[in-house]
Amino acid sequence: MPNPNTPVIIGAGQFLNHIESLEQAIEPLEMMMHAIRRAEADADAGPFLAQSQSVRVVRGIWNYENPAGAIAERINAAGAETVGTLIGGNQNQVLLNRTAAEILAGKFDLVLIAGAENGYSAGKARRARTTLPQSKAAGQPDRTIGAAQQPEHHEYEVAKGISRAIQVYPMYDNAIRHARGETLDEHIVRVSELWSRFNDVAQDNPNAWVRQNMTAEEIRTASSRNRQISFPYTKFMNANLSVDMAAALIVCSLEKARQLGIAEKKLVYPLSGAEGYDHFSASVRDNFYTSPGIRITGQWALELAGVEVSELDFVDLYSCFPSAVQVAAAELGLGEERPLTVTGGLTFGGGPLNNYVMHSIARSVELLREKPGSHALVTANGGNLYKHAHGVYGSAPPSADFRWADVKDEIAALPARECLPAYDGEANIESYTVMYAEDEPRIGHVSCLTPTGARTWVNVEDAELVRAMVAEEFCARPVKIAAGTLSITA
Repeated sequence: MPNPNTPVIIGAGQFLNHIESLEQAIEPLEMMMHAIRRAEADADAGPFLAQSQSVRVVRGIWNYENPAGAIAERINAAGAETVGTLIGGNQNQVLLNRTAAEILAGKFDLVLIAGAENGYSAGKARRARTTLPQSKAAGQPDRTIGAAQQPEHHEYEVAKGISRAIQVYPMYDNAIRHARGETLDEHIVRVSELWSRFNDVAQDNPNAWVRQNMTAEEIRTASSRNRQISFPYTKFMNANLSVDMAAALIVCSLEKARQLGIAEKKLVYPLSGAEGYDHFSASVRDNFYTSPGIRITGQWALELAGVEVSELDFVDLYSCFPSAVQVAAAELGLGEERPLTVTGGLTFGGGPLNNYVMHSIARSVELLREKPGSHALVTANGGNLYKHAHGVYGSAPPSADFRWADVKDEIAALPARECLPAYDGEANIESYTVMYAEDEPRIGHVSCLTPTGARTWVNVEDAELVRAMVAEEFCARPVKIAAGTLSITA
């Protein structure tokens, strides 16, 4: 007999608000309520959310103090614990892991999780120079899940103006290209075909933000609607944060599900979870094309679930940029030809910042219900391929209780690379990107390795050299650095 405290997901709801005018905008809290009511209806057990013992909201880019408290009040869950999280794309899976563990321990029997972002309407409001109304959700949550982390960027990166994901993830992709021995053309064709397959999945996902067909050629080719952002990425290879999306999950004990009369076919089981961090910055990692954090976190999640990679029917790899997917697929032993998303990813499924993974879990729930005996892996990433949280889910009752592991110490014990604040002398280019402005390549950010293996950062602003960097392979080229200026020596 299964443990009566076995955690199960009984309801999943998603809400998208495509608007034509700001009058149609809905604030994040209201979008969460739409998703919550859909999750309750999805469970098909009548109104029961007033019985929630804990209400949990993933932190968003909004100004609410305690949205969980406002939601608890709206669903008449008097006395429910209220929970928030820190910022990070990993927080959805972290929150699900904690929720499953606490339900298994008997701390709660019914938990509501929600999140939302309104990047699309907020962007329209900024351009119209107006402010969208927002309800008050005052007070502080009873608990905030998550621990303070190091900054996302090393101080030596920031000193070179490198402070955004769109500057770092393309460097990973250029390093992947060189490690695979691909030409520039071979690489961009392969990557755009990978992203086109993500678009194919989005077209079959009723809750994807972008569902129109896009070919690989359209994705990789710069145009008036697909500007070049950073070499080698166009706009359609970046996460799409301009979305108004919300999602909600209802998690309870197996005993509570039976008390509520939830049909067996509705039950989806969290089997395991694992969390780990890579070294905090690209500056101190061994290289730009692997992730020990993803490998070790993934191995633990699968082992704890008793599931082999070959037994995964559905996979959603965190997909803020193509490099994140390629690194994760390689580390987890997943071929790039198989489906690696259930939503369409953050470009096409939609990237509501910290709340994306709640949509990938919700979609996984839908797909698992359709295929008895199936398994799904969901990966989450916060920062620059930094904070990892993985979850394995199944459509059948598990043979063992939910298990969770924190593997941060195992990863932290791995050696780190020295990063220098400045360097003069001979070196080799490790990787690079070129940032565009007004459709022209403007500045190159270059990571170089010294003869002793230390890493140093250099910016390139020479117009002729910058143009060459987007037309030729510069990885592994020998260079000389003098007073912060880079010159090619061969």
